[in-house]
Amino acid sequence: MDLIGFGYAAFVTFGSILGYKRRGGVPSFIGGLFVGFLAAYGAYRVSNDKRDVKLSLFTASFLATIMGVRFKRSKKVMPAGLVAGLSLLMILRLVLLLL
Repeated sequence: MDLIGFGYAAFVTFGSILGYKRRGGVPSFIGGLFVGFLAAYGAYRVSNDKRDVKLSLFTASFLATIMGVRFKRSKKVMPAGLVAGLSLLMILRLVLLLL
């Protein structure tokens, strides 16, 4: 079972809910829930086959790019820098699973 992948998905989903409660941004909330769902489904697929990392890799790369741009623009570690950093670590982990 891909516990790290499911933890990452839960972190993204929880961050989306927390961001909605603090700021009230509906598009970010819906986007965060969608990306969290994709990350959870990707973790499920990795749980069944360790080499099936395509969806998880795409999701983590997408989130690293989006949040990396936000971090570069805002220079705020929370939440953009943290999510971008965790997404980069997730990408590294997934690439290592392929080796």
